[in-house]
Amino acid sequence: MKILFDQGTPAPLRKALIGHTVETAYERGWSTLQNGLLIAEAEAAGFDVFVTTDRNLKYQQNLPSRTLAIVVLLTTSWPRIERQLSHVVEAIDKAIGADYIEIPIA
Repeated sequence: MKILFDQGTPAPLRKALIGHTVETAYERGWSTLQNGLLIAEAEAAGFDVFVTTDRNLKYQQNLPSRTLAIVVLLTTSWPRIERQLSHVVEAIDKAIGADYIEIPIA
């Protein structure tokens, strides 16, 4: 699976996504793109999943028309994400098509 991390997604998460290709918006030169254009570029580049911490994405974009899955981490805190890492990885692993998944992290 080809996964794109948005700006706020903690980079250490990529080490837990074994067997996947993970790139960041920054690495692709897309760090200045707004969400709609960023998602369109990700789709055109063949990404399967977009991982973000932007809680407002579902209100800003027409998500049902998208072809890649969007996984929203409801925190940017790596220590909090790390404590629930298996849950986060499982959600990303299962994301397909136009799924929209919000992962609450305590």
